[in-house]
Amino acid sequence: MNLKFVNQAIPKLDGAALTGGKGVYTEDMVPRDCLVVQVLRSPHAHARIKSIRKDAASRVPGISCILTWEDVPQIRYTLAGQSYPEPSPYDRYILERTVRYVGDPVAIVAGRDKDCVAKAMGMIQVKYDILEPVLDFETALDNPVVVHPEEDYFHHFDIGGDPKRNLVSSGCDADGDVEAAMAACDVVVEGTYYTKANAQAMMETFRTYTYLDHNRRLNVVSSTQVPFHCRRTIARALGLPKNMVRVVKPRIGGGFGAKQTLVSELFPALVTLRTGKPAKIVYTRKESFQASNSRHQMRVHVKVGAMKNGTIKAVDMHALSNAGAYGEHASTTIGLVGHKSIPLYARQAAFRFSWDVVYTNTMAAGAFRGYGATQGCFAMESAMNELAEQLHMDPAQLRLMNLPHVGETMAAYYNEPLTSCKLPQCIERGMEMIGWKEKYPCVKVDDHRVRGVGMAVTMQGSGISAIDTASVTIKLNDDGYYTLMIGATDMGTGCDTILAQMAAEILNCPMERITVDGVDTDHSPFDTGSYASSTTYVTGMAVVKACTELNEKIAAEGARRLNIHPERAEFDGDKVYDRTNPETSIPLDQLAQELVVGEGTQWLTATASHCSPTSPPPFMAGFAEVEVDLETGETKVVDYVGVVDCGTVINKNLARVQAEGGIAQGIGMALLEDINYDPKGQMVNSTFMTYKIPCRTDLPEIRVEFEESYEPNGPFGAKSIGEVVINTPSPAIAQAVYNATGVRVRSLPITAEKILMGMEP
Repeated sequence: MNLKFVNQAIPKLDGAALTGGKGVYTEDMVPRDCLVVQVLRSPHAHARIKSIRKDAASRVPGISCILTWEDVPQIRYTLAGQSYPEPSPYDRYILERTVRYVGDPVAIVAGRDKDCVAKAMGMIQVKYDILEPVLDFETALDNPVVVHPEEDYFHHFDIGGDPKRNLVSSGCDADGDVEAAMAACDVVVEGTYYTKANAQAMMETFRTYTYLDHNRRLNVVSSTQVPFHCRRTIARALGLPKNMVRVVKPRIGGGFGAKQTLVSELFPALVTLRTGKPAKIVYTRKESFQASNSRHQMRVHVKVGAMKNGTIKAVDMHALSNAGAYGEHASTTIGLVGHKSIPLYARQAAFRFSWDVVYTNTMAAGAFRGYGATQGCFAMESAMNELAEQLHMDPAQLRLMNLPHVGETMAAYYNEPLTSCKLPQCIERGMEMIGWKEKYPCVKVDDHRVRGVGMAVTMQGSGISAIDTASVTIKLNDDGYYTLMIGATDMGTGCDTILAQMAAEILNCPMERITVDGVDTDHSPFDTGSYASSTTYVTGMAVVKACTELNEKIAAEGARRLNIHPERAEFDGDKVYDRTNPETSIPLDQLAQELVVGEGTQWLTATASHCSPTSPPPFMAGFAEVEVDLETGETKVVDYVGVVDCGTVINKNLARVQAEGGIAQGIGMALLEDINYDPKGQMVNSTFMTYKIPCRTDLPEIRVEFEESYEPNGPFGAKSIGEVVINTPSPAIAQAVYNATGVRVRSLPITAEKILMGMEP
């Protein structure tokens, strides 16, 4: 395939603006007279509000309003940014008499500036009836403490939940007789693995600005990944018709899934509706840690059986997930734990994947890059490394002999066919890059330092099959340039750039001729938003469809003006010409101008939608080399290699940056990130002073290469890359630590203390 723009290292369209400090974010759009909104939050993990006295606080000069549970709509909803009908339970009110975690909203305070709002918040008197909390997710199921006893709790689907048991969701997916297959195996390994509730820690905290326009419609400007889902949820929670809500998404300073959940939008919206004035809320970093959402904390038990030759015959996995105080994303995240890890090894195996998701009195979990697959990968890949040791096999060779083949149906992956895969090549290339044969399992550096290597493989998906939809409109302007209108949300990933590359490829024009419009729910075509690794694959196909249609319309309109049969017309990006007589032609800029002048005026546009019946998985092999000080337990990653199959790489620069960033986040999850609560449910590490993420000096040179397959269902053969890149570091580093020290760490993060305690006789 001879490509001009796709598969090239094109700079980001907004790169110069961002590096020059000219990117326009939500807070940059706020007018000076905007009300400042803050939220008074519960100091208790579980309590019932007996009374709230706000009289004195309301008299503070500059205060516009103070809203409590008595002042807001009492409508159950979910904050999950998912396609309707959402599978998440409707278990929230905006403000409620029962508070369920430290940080749950109690009152909304709005005033002319931060000082008066802070003063008023300190004067609000709240009396609580303090209740016993349930903080340990392993004891939450059937606990005497019930987090959600309310009667108006409901959900659209049977997700296996029972709130009176603190059960959000449960289920089982299986194929074959697992017990019989396991009993027939020569070697069986099993282990239980724990992952923590990691914070997304994006640069821009949550923030929203709201105002009423001249038609008294509620306008919401927000840093969100899901503008259209956001509009629907705001309308429901506030009891408004959807046509009375407009959502605008400016530049986003990162999200990583955190902004797939509505966090800040409803508070200023309520203030604007109450006062008629513009209002804004900007979360502090502490609020973003304590009162938003995180990765789901999980316990995953894995049992794998194999024959002596390494053929895997049985896989049994059970996952227990901590939803926290509310269930947004709880029933969907859990599915990826097994469905994105077991298919790699279920080719000749019986499998069973079962799960339970429970409520606790901690901050609600939500979406975070990897969305459950990350936790499942840590457990499954760790078990595979343990199995390789039991079989006395090279873990790379064990994987190579069990991987699924192109053309096969993957029963453990929703019975989808595998239509593209170069994971074997990823493994082989990664082994070469890391020096696997020379370094495996470890090399002694000196009398107290050892370097070990480890590996893992993973798969993800490309959008949510048969559910999520993207639409695109492309229009030819009167000057011969194009406007590409999308509803997808660029949150720093560069999706505006890659979609423009695809449009330029189809329209055969320089990228400078294409303007990508920002997302505005009043004007943009519908898109579910940026999540589930969907933009390149799903929205990209909508771009291909729309631009192909516009190509045909331009050729047809040119043929009409050249007085030739449409079948003879050819559009080369600059002109429409007669195939049989190329001298007969009309330039695009002339055609575009004539289309808007005089009789027969028309503005050429094309709109297309795409929803894929399948979600072709991207694949990755990750290899870690770590150095461990045997005297202190200090561990550092000295080399990391990632080799990715994401189909055709649309933009080699942006794909590499995505991979490097995801690997860096995975290293943080493996070694550093450790949210904890005290016995009263207070998060103890809610700042960057106490919650550690990797800085540049903590990271090795991250080396990334691509093994490009061709996905027949994707745009130009592409699959996704956004999430798959975060999954391999945890199990690869855990195995490298084991190879260096002999200590098997099955709970994240892998700390010096765990290593030293494991080495004690």
